[in-house]
Amino acid sequence: MGNREDLLAGARQVILERGVAKATARDIAAAAGVSLAAIGYHFGSKDELVSAALTESLGTGIGDAMEAVVDETAALPLLEGFAALFDRMPEIFAANREALVASFENSVMVWRDPAASRTLAAAMQEAHLGIVEVLRSARPELDAADVDAIAKLEFVLVQSLGLLWIISPDSLPSGQELARAAAAIARDGGRTEA
Repeated sequence: MGNREDLLAGARQVILERGVAKATARDIAAAAGVSLAAIGYHFGSKDELVSAALTESLGTGIGDAMEAVVDETAALPLLEGFAALFDRMPEIFAANREALVASFENSVMVWRDPAASRTLAAAMQEAHLGIVEVLRSARPELDAADVDAIAKLEFVLVQSLGLLWIISPDSLPSGQELARAAAAIARDGGRTEA
């Protein structure tokens, strides 16, 4: 591994052991076995390194698990596949608990750091595009606008349900409930009040 990869691994290790707030640049550099200056050289700041490490960790953990469910359910009708995905999210969140908690902690911390906020925003866009790729592959019958809209809905639901799961795991709606709501909204069509 090179210094960049070592820093990402060191950051993940320190974050999972101590949390984002207590992860110092010095601790991360020590865990990575590199100089403190390497953080600035490769990432610009500790906050940007932390965002990159968490994005990579969650992309691998949560993103790969979601992709597997989407692939497994590709033969089902779209709404059933959607329900199956969100029925599995509590299990996926549980398998990635520490990284999920650290990610939310990091989101609040970077709010005041414009550079780290831009890094996180770019990572969120990358996550959305990752969902688009998975859906495009699993559901080739969908047009590009539908794939994009579904990817945005799934991304928003995963983010909000992840936070809800951290706070109160038993209060998550089931995938069936979410699918029923989506179907009811679709049945309503374009009706508007006169």
